[in-house]
Amino acid sequence: MRAAAFILVLLACAAAQAERVKRQAEQPSEEETLKKLCAGKGPGEWFRLNAGQEHCKRVVQCTSAGLQQIKCPQGLVFDVENQSCDWKDNVFNCDQTAREVKAKPLLNTDEPICTVAGELACADASCIKKELFCDGIEQCSDGSDENACDNGNDPNRAPPCDSEKCKLPSCFCSEDGTTVPGNLDPRDIPQMVVLTFNGAINNNNIDLFDEIFQSGRTNPNGCPIKGTFFVSHRYTNYTAVQDLHARGHEVAVFSISQNDTRNYWKNASRADWAKEMGGQRFIIEKFAGINDNSVVGMRTPFLRIGGNNQFFMMDKQKFLYDSTITAPLSDIPIWPYTLLNQMPHACHGDAQKCPTRAFPVWEMVMNELDRRDDPSVDDNLPGCIMVDSCSNIRTTEQFYNFLNHNFDRHYLTNRAPISLNFQQSAWLKQNEFLDTLMYWIDEIRQTFPETYFVTMTQVIEWMQNPRTLAETQAFDSWQIKCEEPLPFVCSKPGGNNCALHVDEVPGTFNMQTCQRCPTNLPWLSDPTGEGFL
Repeated sequence: MRAAAFILVLLACAAAQAERVKRQAEQPSEEETLKKLCAGKGPGEWFRLNAGQEHCKRVVQCTSAGLQQIKCPQGLVFDVENQSCDWKDNVFNCDQTAREVKAKPLLNTDEPICTVAGELACADASCIKKELFCDGIEQCSDGSDENACDNGNDPNRAPPCDSEKCKLPSCFCSEDGTTVPGNLDPRDIPQMVVLTFNGAINNNNIDLFDEIFQSGRTNPNGCPIKGTFFVSHRYTNYTAVQDLHARGHEVAVFSISQNDTRNYWKNASRADWAKEMGGQRFIIEKFAGINDNSVVGMRTPFLRIGGNNQFFMMDKQKFLYDSTITAPLSDIPIWPYTLLNQMPHACHGDAQKCPTRAFPVWEMVMNELDRRDDPSVDDNLPGCIMVDSCSNIRTTEQFYNFLNHNFDRHYLTNRAPISLNFQQSAWLKQNEFLDTLMYWIDEIRQTFPETYFVTMTQVIEWMQNPRTLAETQAFDSWQIKCEEPLPFVCSKPGGNNCALHVDEVPGTFNMQTCQRCPTNLPWLSDPTGEGFL
């Protein structure tokens, strides 16, 4: 009896062992699990292992060494669609483990799917004309024609730079973006500095601009130094804009609404872009009395690039240049270029949507500024675009050193134009930064007589017709409004102070203009302010 029981125990143990071995054999290996997790994920794509609010901070990424994990800082969660940490209130996909998988067109197949010449296949194998891909308008029933539109996939992408075909004055490119126009010696060309200011122009900053561009502050050709103002609509005093234009400064467009809805600018249609930018140009020209067709540039709010739709609009509306795209910090800065060829640098920034097609538009590229206190020490600090966003600048000494170091980075290499961009001009009123900037401008003018403080359009004019230092002294395009301008006088002292309302925006707004007051606040659907679309 005991022997039989013992045998039964042995049999049970053997069966249990066999069951364990079977289960282990059925369980996938770590390598198989990783392969399954990473299937369908794009290079560098972050995703969640588990969905839900409690897991929204943590994401992982597939690498050659396995899964890499990050956790968003306190108060932030991860947006899997935009692939970045953001405030909780801005993220609505914590219930997703990964970004939505979009249908992709069948562009590269072993056998051709479409039999008609000039057609390509959607994800569902239906065929449409090649030129309809990546035009900002969904033509495939599954929308796949707009889902593979980066520089590596867009079938209508701009060609690489070919300096034999791309010739000034209408086209300029170089392989890495650092070549001097006309192949001139950098030591024999002017160092151009562009001061740009974003936003509304009003009583909060008019005095500041008067100080920076005060009488007597001139370039080596005897003309006053000039700046470029990207003007938004709300709170702008158009009488002051008219004054700046009369004094020779450049007025450009910064949109009507300044819409801060996430992805609004990235996903805006051509019609949206036309209302925002074409509408703001109309408002500027009408209410600042600018009738010389000089409003030809634009910059997008929050520096959010609108992809091909933005530049389709620019081409149709005859804008000359955009100044939104940024180039990453590098040893040698990049010159502005036309978008008739592929950009000479990567599409830089968080989830940006750069153009891929060819457009007859100049890109006044924004080179990142080096904000390290000691450039000889590698602090691995990323660059910054807007001067007032360089958060480590806290003292006038730091600001002064920052200006000198970045000037040297341009002046001592290829003398690409240096753009000092200010999002909030009021930043200059802190900590005597304004005095520091004016001291630096005067010092540069005295120490480096090759330096010109010019507008964006003046940079393009020089690039279209490159000149040596000696020739630049008498460069006709830079002689316009060269005399010290007389003070601008409005026909009505102080102009008209118009109290206006529009249904789309709550509240009443005061708009100053030397022109007749409109009936309503000019806005997207009615830039005239008179009820006319």
